[in-house]
Amino acid sequence: MITVENLTKSFPGDGGPVHALQDVTLDVPAGSITGVVGPAGSGKSTLARLVALQDRPDSGVIRFDGFNTSGLDPRRLRAARRRIGVVQRGGLLEQRTAAGNIALPLEQAGVDGPQRREKVGRLLDLIGLTDKAAHYPEALTPGQQARVAVARALVGDPGLLLADDPTRDLDADGAAGVLTVLDRARAELGATVLVATDDAGVVRRIADDVALLDGGRITEAGHLLSLVQDPRSAVAQSLLPEIDAPKAAKARHDRLAEVVLVGFAAVGALLPEATSRFGTTISVVGGGLTRIGETPVARFLLGLSGTQADTALTWIAERGGQVQQRRTGPQGLVAACA
Repeated sequence: MITVENLTKSFPGDGGPVHALQDVTLDVPAGSITGVVGPAGSGKSTLARLVALQDRPDSGVIRFDGFNTSGLDPRRLRAARRRIGVVQRGGLLEQRTAAGNIALPLEQAGVDGPQRREKVGRLLDLIGLTDKAAHYPEALTPGQQARVAVARALVGDPGLLLADDPTRDLDADGAAGVLTVLDRARAELGATVLVATDDAGVVRRIADDVALLDGGRITEAGHLLSLVQDPRSAVAQSLLPEIDAPKAAKARHDRLAEVVLVGFAAVGALLPEATSRFGTTISVVGGGLTRIGETPVARFLLGLSGTQADTALTWIAERGGQVQQRRTGPQGLVAACA
C-alpha cells in the first residue's frame, strides 16, 4: 500500500544541514502492521511526519497505492491526508468526554448525529471503553487516554493508521492495551498500521514486518519471522533470548549448536523427537523461549552427546530449525564446526 523510495530529509543546523533521513526505502504491505524501530534521533518521527504528508522530503517519493504523492495539488493533498489516521498522544480535549473526543472529527466533517453515535459506539467497543464513554480525560488512566486517541484516529476509516511512539510513558498494562487496539484495528477494520518506536517489545508483540532505522538510514528490513531465523540479523539479536551458559556446562557435551525454532510444532516436538529417533542426549544449555505475536520462538544453545549427534542436528535443520553447529574441543574450549 505504501512505498517509500529513496527518501531524504535534512534540517538547518548550526554547523550545517542535519540529515534526519538519508536514502530511505521501505515497503509497508497492505493490511500489515509494520514497525520502524530505532533509538532516539534515528529519524523515526521525521519519517512518520513525511509518510503522514505533514511535511515534504528534500528528495525521494512516497507512494500510496501506486500514486506519487509529491505532485499532488493542495486539494488532492488534503484528500490524501484524510486517508491517513495519525494517533496524536496528549491531544484530547479536557472539556470533552471520551465519546466526544472520538466524535470531534466527525462533527467537523458535518456527519449527522445518528451516524456519529453509531461510529463512536463501534470504536468505543473496539478499544474496550464502552463503559467510559461519558468520562472526561482526567478520569481516565494514561493508557485509556491513549486508546481514545487511537479511536479518534480511526474515526474517519483511514486506510493507513500511523502511530509514533504510541506506548511512550505508559505502564505495562497501558502499553498492552494500546497494542491490542492497534492489532484489532488491523484485524477487524482492515487498516494498514505503521508504528514508529524505540521499544523492540512493541515489534515483538504486534508487528508483521520490521525496519531498523539508525542514523537516518534503514539498516535492515523484512518479514519479522524470517529475520529472527537469520543468525546474522540484528532483529534476531535484539528480540530473541540471550544465550548465556557457563563454560563447564558447555564442556560436558560432544556437540554444541545454537538452534532457532519457530512455531508450536517445532518448539514443542522437534527436540524430543530427535532425541528418540537418533538415541542422542539433547540438553538445553542456554537460551530461552519468547513469542513473536502469537507465534512461539525458541533460541537455544543445545548440548548433544551420542554417535548420531550430527545426524540429529541435520534432521532438525531439514525440518525448519535454524542450526549453527559448534564442536567442543579440548579443555572445554569451543571450536567452530563446519
